[in-house]
Amino acid sequence: MTYQDKQITCADCGNAFTFTAREQEFFATKGYTNEPKRCLACRQSRKSQRGDGRNSGPRQMFTATCAQCGKDCEVPFQPRQGKPVYCSECFNAMKNNS
Repeated sequence: MTYQDKQITCADCGNAFTFTAREQEFFATKGYTNEPKRCLACRQSRKSQRGDGRNSGPRQMFTATCAQCGKDCEVPFQPRQGKPVYCSECFNAMKNNS
């Protein structure tokens, strides 16, 4: 598919911004179906106001044992019974082999 630059009006500030062909191609590879509603400046402002969508404090980490190599590791989610947990090295190795 061939993409062409598009002019879009920012939903926050009302200024026009360009949604480039390269950005459109990137959105398509990520599976995004909606165009951006805000210009870069408004997106950055909004992101900083909400703390990037995460709590502002330090991230809670949980201790787990890697299902592949057996090493102890920390993960940013609560491990659940019956779901394998992988250390970052094993997770990256599996991801790169896919």
